[in-house]
Amino acid sequence: MATNKNQHFVPRCYLKAFTKDEGNVTIKLFNVDRQSFIATARVKHQCSGSYFYGQDPQLETAIQSVEGGYASLLRKIREPGYFLNDDDKWFLRFFWLVQHLRTEAASKRAVQMAAEAELVIGDSSLPFAFGIQEAVQTAMEAVADTAPSIEDLKVCLLRNRTDIPFITSDDPAVASNRWYLEDRRGVGSSFGLRGSGIVTLMPLTPDILCLAYDGDVYSVQHNRGWVEVRNAGDVRALNQHQFLNCFANLYVPESASEEDFMIQYALCSDRRLPVRHKVNVALLDSTNGEHSRFKVVDVSDFNREGEALLHTQTLHPQPTRWPSLLRWRSPGAVYANGTGAKYIRERHALISDSIYPFKKEPAR
Repeated sequence: MATNKNQHFVPRCYLKAFTKDEGNVTIKLFNVDRQSFIATARVKHQCSGSYFYGQDPQLETAIQSVEGGYASLLRKIREPGYFLNDDDKWFLRFFWLVQHLRTEAASKRAVQMAAEAELVIGDSSLPFAFGIQEAVQTAMEAVADTAPSIEDLKVCLLRNRTDIPFITSDDPAVASNRWYLEDRRGVGSSFGLRGSGIVTLMPLTPDILCLAYDGDVYSVQHNRGWVEVRNAGDVRALNQHQFLNCFANLYVPESASEEDFMIQYALCSDRRLPVRHKVNVALLDSTNGEHSRFKVVDVSDFNREGEALLHTQTLHPQPTRWPSLLRWRSPGAVYANGTGAKYIRERHALISDSIYPFKKEPAR
């Protein structure tokens, strides 16, 4: 049995840098539903649940090992003269992935998507439904298999030199994709971790943010892994991803101006998505030999008769702006084979077992 009943899905070792005097006792939060601040919320009650990961001691030990590694690396990153090396880049990508998959928000999205799929199918005997704890455990079991999906991403650390601090949230490991959200070839489609143009973001402290990105689509000028951010607009653009992605609470450093915070939030709050998924249904339209053609229909028109395909699509919020430090690479490249795989990065195109070869296309 797990030794800790109160299990954090955003670890205290991560939140510590955002707490009052970094004492890891209280933290200032903004609740998006109540639209109000709590100046001294107890950290031990944040982002946690009773046996959130279940009672598997091996899983608990593995998670604690990752958290301990993160705490040690963050101390090293904050030392004078630190520069990123390949081992630390690997761990930052890995920690981002663990955090991306483990939160309550991620688990609830998975549960809600499964429940809606079951509702559309109309057969409760099918193995769609599961609970939060099962979703978390499934996600944690998938970490090792998923990690290779992001090993090709470039990694850098952004050092905030402005008066506006980075903020964080109860779902801080964000995946976004400027290329998919803006290019006509990707607009309206979901992107996965293998997708061309992916960007991952996670604030480490009010002054440091970890950015990973597709180096075939973007270019970020840095010095041995560090980017000096002196443009307040860039910090605001980066903070938007926490505003748009958070589940219930945003965590606000003491140095942040509440007035400026509310201005930042107001500029993008209408872009928060009420739901983060969509269920699509396609009915069999015609058959020609070995080939079948399906036609997408409104879910309300699905009468559960005949052959059909069910597809769950993840929806992604779009920020109002992107930081100027994230530049388009020229010439950039994306890879597609004309199938539902859409646009993926070169590494994954090269190892794909699809019978349809991937071809290189210009990103812009």
